[in-house]
Amino acid sequence: MRIAMISEHANPLAALGGVDAGGQNLHVAELSGALAEAGHEVTVYTRQDDHQQRRVVTTPRGYRVVHVPAGPPQPVPKDELLPHMAAFTEFVDERWRVERPDVVHSHFWMSGLVAAIAAKRHGIPLVHTYHALGTVKRRHQGEADTSPESRIDTERVIGRSADCVIATCSDEVAELSRMGLSKSRIKIVPCGVDTKQFLPEGRRSRPKLAHRIVSVGRLVPRKGFADLITVLPALPDTELVIAGGADRAMRDDPEANRLRELARSLGVADRVRLAGQVPRERMPELLRSADVVACVPWYEPFGIVPLEAMACGVPVVATAVGGLIDTVVDGVTGMLVPPRRPAALTVALKSLLLDPVKRSFLGGAGRDRVESRYPWRVIAAQTAHVYESCVRNTELAGSVR
Repeated sequence: MRIAMISEHANPLAALGGVDAGGQNLHVAELSGALAEAGHEVTVYTRQDDHQQRRVVTTPRGYRVVHVPAGPPQPVPKDELLPHMAAFTEFVDERWRVERPDVVHSHFWMSGLVAAIAAKRHGIPLVHTYHALGTVKRRHQGEADTSPESRIDTERVIGRSADCVIATCSDEVAELSRMGLSKSRIKIVPCGVDTKQFLPEGRRSRPKLAHRIVSVGRLVPRKGFADLITVLPALPDTELVIAGGADRAMRDDPEANRLRELARSLGVADRVRLAGQVPRERMPELLRSADVVACVPWYEPFGIVPLEAMACGVPVVATAVGGLIDTVVDGVTGMLVPPRRPAALTVALKSLLLDPVKRSFLGGAGRDRVESRYPWRVIAAQTAHVYESCVRNTELAGSVR
């Protein structure tokens, strides 16, 4: 099957940890790689954000990345990319006149806008994954939400235009239903994890104190890193390592500076380490070094880090939001706590740090769950099944006409 992925801001080749480089980049990269390895022909269309990027790059895993000239060839915040989507649409429209895919899979709302126009021009079935919803972002960020005003209405239009919407968790299905989308056209396919890279066995970095908590993500307030620093005074002989950021130094990063100042004010600056951007190949080593991996965002569309921690056999303490409710089984693979509730977070972390037997039990169960449900080859097979269903329905509709 010829598959076109559209991921306008999330380049699968980008280094993770920057302001707009996170789970979606990884999702597109891993899904494309697994589909290519299963024999499909996959092309990812993403915006050119560096003048030195080659127009077409063939990755070692066999899928292609096409850098689309849409806007200036330099980084642009994703919330400012909407004016450049017309150029993006025209590029893929021209491309598909000579290289027509069998199915288009768009990722994020602006990619969905491109696909809703270009795919329909060519009669190509469209599958869409939101990754994050404007309604959820607006609810949690309020006036701090920098999304264009048209985002929420556009997301509704995309949902009605798509032949199928892939939700990554059950919580998202409920949100989509409230937006007016029919549940019959929504399929749940979660994110996955590389179970060969993320293993319980292997090197691990050496903690400086008796206990270590690791948390990973982009340095933005909603990821809840400040909540972890806030509870650290109640967890003696414990260090907190936060991995993520645009680079390793982060001297000018406002969120990094805010977290450093919070740690100083609480007297735990010597127990908090901002590790910055950790290379992908070293992430398993960091996760394995933890007694607990903490993922405590205020909201989270899915969250890949808990899967990676579970794959490494490390228990997870997570907030009961979004996709984390599906992936972390409370009391079995980790512990779920309410978001932004320091008291509950303290109790959960302390109970695991003081009980190595419980940590071992939860970590082993996490590895078993990941191996059975979340390898990328399994996720790719489920996604391909959705594609095949959409193509078949489109062909049937055409034969009826």
